[in-house]
Amino acid sequence: MTTAEEPRWPHRELDPDAVRAVPLRQFVLKVHSRCNLACDYCYIYRGQDASWRERPARVPETTVRRTARRIAEHAAAHRLPALRIDLHGGEPLLGGAGPVVAYAAEVRRAVREAVRGVLPGGCEVTATVQTNGTLLTPRTLDRLAAARVRVGLSLDGGAARLNTRRTDRRGRSSWPAVAAAARLLARRPAAYAGILCTVDLAADPEDVYRSLLALGPPGIDLLLPHGNWAAPPPGIAPAPVPGRRARPTPYGDWLVRVFDLWWDDDRMRTGVRLFQEIVALLLGVPSSVESVGLSPMVAVVVETDGAIEQTGALRSAYEGASATGLDVFRHSFDRALRHPGVAARQLGAAGLSQDCVECPVREVCGGGNYAHRYAPYSGFLHPSVYCADLERLIRHIAARLADADGPQRGRP
Repeated sequence: MTTAEEPRWPHRELDPDAVRAVPLRQFVLKVHSRCNLACDYCYIYRGQDASWRERPARVPETTVRRTARRIAEHAAAHRLPALRIDLHGGEPLLGGAGPVVAYAAEVRRAVREAVRGVLPGGCEVTATVQTNGTLLTPRTLDRLAAARVRVGLSLDGGAARLNTRRTDRRGRSSWPAVAAAARLLARRPAAYAGILCTVDLAADPEDVYRSLLALGPPGIDLLLPHGNWAAPPPGIAPAPVPGRRARPTPYGDWLVRVFDLWWDDDRMRTGVRLFQEIVALLLGVPSSVESVGLSPMVAVVVETDGAIEQTGALRSAYEGASATGLDVFRHSFDRALRHPGVAARQLGAAGLSQDCVECPVREVCGGGNYAHRYAPYSGFLHPSVYCADLERLIRHIAARLADADGPQRGRP
């Protein structure tokens, strides 16, 4: 919980209207605000912010329709040729495929009508549902695939031994159901969006990587556990003062091991998003994610009650950190772009701490995930709590790129 004296955003003198806003292109839409699992590391249900308790479990139809219209007006106003919707929870399939399919269809219909006559080529709406996999049946997948909604799985690895923390409320393993879902998706590659996996230092990186490969995903996204200077992630000791300095790099070392396995393979078996983004940044291509690089944030969350919020990862900092005070019934997404927290995350290098500005890998690191920069009473204007780990990984990848003598089989 913050106090009245604690600055919620680092740029208190920032005039949001003076920032050149970049239109939003990714909309995380909450379909269901509850979950059927009780993972012991969940930052939503076991974290600082319990606002989920006050929201409808299922998104009402009125919120769906209003959100779709707000997305459509944003797409038309900014002439967006494409945008992305991510249907999330909680567990979005707790209500079955129907609400997910209906939400995607309503957004597509509203966008199609709004851009007619404005964009000759229309606006392509890509839809993905992110699920824990426990409720994905053949019938559910058929309905999602028919509606052009791709499915992403959230896992801790590709084996039961790596998913012991992902249990239901009675302590029963989720793995049998998830394994069945992974097999279903492997047989339907067009409907398979990939796997999100949070790094666990207690797990062997090679075991995690090879077990995930065995599930046949088109892509893997390796995520750092949410932590900050007030509540460091497992394996990182607290620091008296936030800043860039020599520190152990347990997460960087873990990721380096996986990178070498991926890079040295005789062929590319799957994409690993974090590695691909860093490679691209080192080659001068802008990032497409918030976790690395200096590209402006272009994502926003709509909760089941219609509240417009910033990324849910901010909830790991303190209660209310993701809130904007806006909602789809009274405010446009252009209004959300003028929120100080959103504007601060579109500043690029100008939004970094002095430590980051002076860092030689700043263009690639970008200060790391915004949520990981938080320190009590001084906000987010700090390097990431993973600063040393990110530098370790980036320098290693740069060295591997420098050693590569021309295009080689299996290299991105």
